[in-house]
Amino acid sequence: MPFETLFSAASTAAMAGWLALILLPRWPMLIAGLRYALIGVLSLTYATLIFVYFFRVEGGGFGSITQVRLLFASDPVLVAGWIHYLAFDLFIGTWIAVEADRRGFNRVLQAPILAATFMFGPLGLLLFYLTSATQAALLPKKA
Repeated sequence: MPFETLFSAASTAAMAGWLALILLPRWPMLIAGLRYALIGVLSLTYATLIFVYFFRVEGGGFGSITQVRLLFASDPVLVAGWIHYLAFDLFIGTWIAVEADRRGFNRVLQAPILAATFMFGPLGLLLFYLTSATQAALLPKKA
């Protein structure tokens, strides 16, 4: 499969997962499907690309910005990096959604947090932490 096609397929699959997470009821089978099927397939695809292509990049590595730039100059490693983001952000999004449901957060409140996680990963996680801390500070203490 050409790397452009793999990039598009992974992006489309992740987008479908995010739409399901934000818009559909959070049935246990939906969460399990996202965690173990979709994120699992993305993770397997990432691992395959890394094992096959990572060590082929001459001068690439994580020791300097120059080495990282060389890694991402390789299409298969760039696609692997993109899939890494897709898988981890969706994993964190499912965790946020389940935890927010457990804490009783309204789905309308959850939607922008999940959208921020989809678009900007750690920013969405930070918003969730801030929202959780605010909720904890405002709730009456149990005796």
